[in-house]
Amino acid sequence: MVHLVYCDNEGKSGEKVLDKILAGTKTMVVRGAAGRKIPHSRVFEGEVLYFMQKGTSKISATATVSKVENYIKLTEEEITEILADNQSKLNLSSKQKERWHKKCLCLVEFKDVKSITPLEFEHQGNMDDWLIIEKIEDVVVGTSIPYNYEKSKF
Repeated sequence: MVHLVYCDNEGKSGEKVLDKILAGTKTMVVRGAAGRKIPHSRVFEGEVLYFMQKGTSKISATATVSKVENYIKLTEEEITEILADNQSKLNLSSKQKERWHKKCLCLVEFKDVKSITPLEFEHQGNMDDWLIIEKIEDVVVGTSIPYNYEKSKF
């Protein structure tokens, strides 16, 4: 499987998440929620991540998953500790630390980041900020297929 990861805009105060990834100052992404949700337990070492900047329709970078850590039922202290222990890789702003302060976390470390010739993303309906697909062409204009949430179920 491959994964399409939406990267947030940092806002006025900082660089965009995708810029940090491309610069090598961010080598891990986090997703979290009150309960398990995608990509928790559904992303694995060796799989390919594709990145796109939120607000654009361009898939513009790729990387290989090097390590995954899934956590559930974390205490407040454990959440703070996990985010702090991984801050050198996550490179989170204060606002992002608040956003990802969740009881279920999925940390995805990656390597071999490359810029790619941008692919035009074909947005369909209610897509999440992390898509699990068979191949990237499934969500690219001209070759896309209707998005099927079957692969995103637990």
